[in-house]
This record gives sequence, C-alpha cells and structure tokens, in this order.
Amino acid sequence: MPSTYYSQYPKFHVAVDCIIFGFKKGQLKVLLQKRPFEPRQGEWSLMGGFVKRDEDIDSAAQRVLYQLTGLKTIYMKQVGAFGSVNRDSGDRVISIAFFALVDIDRVNEELNHENSAYWEDMEKLPPLLFDHKEMIEGALKKLRGMINRHPVGFELLPPLFTLTQLQLLYETILGEKIDKRNFRKRVGELSFIEKTDAIDKQSSKRGAALYRFNGTVYQKEPVFKL
Repeated sequence: MPSTYYSQYPKFHVAVDCIIFGFKKGQLKVLLQKRPFEPRQGEWSLMGGFVKRDEDIDSAAQRVLYQLTGLKTIYMKQVGAFGSVNRDSGDRVISIAFFALVDIDRVNEELNHENSAYWEDMEKLPPLLFDHKEMIEGALKKLRGMINRHPVGFELLPPLFTLTQLQLLYETILGEKIDKRNFRKRVGELSFIEKTDAIDKQSSKRGAALYRFNGTVYQKEPVFKL
C-alpha cells in the first residue's frame, strides 16, 4: 500500500543553497560563485548542491560548506524552502536555503579559487540567477532578527577583536548607527565578553584592547542583548 501511494506522485530534485556571510574591513560580505555549468553557465550564484539519497538536509548543507570553505565547524541556520515551479530553468528543483557565518581569514582561499568563488560586499551584489537574491534577503532578515538576542555575531569576527570592530559589525548588519557610549557600557555588563591583555596596534596608534567571546561562560549565563 505505501509504495502504491507514493508512486502516484512525481519526484523532484531537492537541493541546498548556502548564503555564506563574512565580515572584512567594515563590510558584510557574501561568497558568490561564477556558475560552472549549464544552464546559465558563467552567471553569478550562491553555492549549493543536490541532497544525496543517503543524507539529510543539514548534512548536505554541511558538506557543501566544507567543500567551499575547508571548515567543518560553521555556524549554520536554515532560512527556508524555495519551491516556485519555474525557479530553476534546468528542472523542477526545491531548494532549502541556509545561511552560514564564517571568519573570512579562516576560509581556504585555494578552495575559493577552485570553485570560482569570490567575496562580494552586500551593497555591491551583482545580478544573481534564479531566486538567489531573495534567499540572501531572507538570510539577512533572519540574521538581523537574531543578532541582538543571540551571540551569533562573534562567528564573523576573529578570536580576538576590538570593541570598535564589534560595534562596526553590529552597525553594518543592522544598517544603523549605535551610540558608542551606550554600546560599550552594555558590553561591559556581559561577563562572557572578556578583555584580554593583548593590544591591537594596527588599527590604532595608541593601541586598542582586544576582547574575546567566552562560550563556556555564556552557556552558564545564556542571557544576551546588545
């Protein structure tokens, strides 16, 4: 009975698409690819792939992210499903979009080169194929909704960062200016953002203190609001 029931319905391709966010020189960036195959070869797109028969959707996204970045431990969140009938000109494809947050300096540059992948500023995105622009917009909306309630922003920063870098990250993602005094006061109230003895002398003549996010402390007191 089950096989007869299922067999009367058509089968579709299921894919994952990954919106990979990075942060560099005060800019929120997205990793894009020159599509290496037809249809629409050479156009700009997100990176993705089809879900294999023996893997679940999250595993497929993790596989794609590893193939593109060389990183196995990546913060990843599902954006949603995209299934318009004619969204992919190659065939009927339903795609599950995920966004990922990475420290750009940890990404394997050779893999970027092999995959014809490039970092582009969010404000300078080229025309994208299919519904990939809509996927990016959905991912950014979800990230904006999370960043003041969960410590996800630290995934985009190096292990040690200045408070100026942290504030600029939040301003860039939220698209609005933040009062410096109030921001630093709030940071000072969060026990899991720790000041270190290290000094950053590259971005400041006087030298700015470097901070780090302590995930162990946060797990003991998971209250976050910036």
